[in-house]
Amino acid sequence: MNRPLIVTGTDTDIGKTVFAAGLAAALGAHYWKPVQAGLDDGSDSGRVAALGVPKDKILPEAYRLTTPCSPHRAAEIDGVTIDPAQLDLPDIAGPLVVEGAGGALVPVTRDLLYADLFARWGAPTIIVARTALGTINHSLLTIEALLSRKVSILGIAFIGEPEPDSEDTICAISGVARLGRLPMLDPLTPDTLAAAFADAFDLAQFA
Repeated sequence: MNRPLIVTGTDTDIGKTVFAAGLAAALGAHYWKPVQAGLDDGSDSGRVAALGVPKDKILPEAYRLTTPCSPHRAAEIDGVTIDPAQLDLPDIAGPLVVEGAGGALVPVTRDLLYADLFARWGAPTIIVARTALGTINHSLLTIEALLSRKVSILGIAFIGEPEPDSEDTICAISGVARLGRLPMLDPLTPDTLAAAFADAFDLAQFA
């Protein structure tokens, strides 16, 4: 498996980084967060490293912004101009896991959404969705937004307690494959994540 895989979410703070870390570690992939917005609580790259992805597999962000908000606004506050030409996928050997910020329609600049970047990259995209109340609406809206831009959706990965009806409903209505469900982990460590990821997902689905 040598292609890039894009990880996006239906919202922020739903476990997307944990999933991306589990996926990158399981595949032996490089990890890349193109734009990091907010550094007070550390970076997503740092969290991924703490969850078992070797530091030499973590690529530097194209932009590191201090303000914790949407990248377009964080850049403006920080006095930084984000150049979309600096956001091409890295040319590396082997698999690559790329994590977006928040949801698929988060603005990177005033003129560019993450979904637009995904379309430009042309790589399969994984949607991470929580199983909590509201996930049907959020998931279907995310799927429609990506499909309208002709983004290839590999499947949807759920995070949280099992909600079989919600999960089945989303996949039945959208036609998007259900990849599996990662439970909330306590404690969350490299070992517990690796074990839970191996139990929840079939790596052949990502090949």
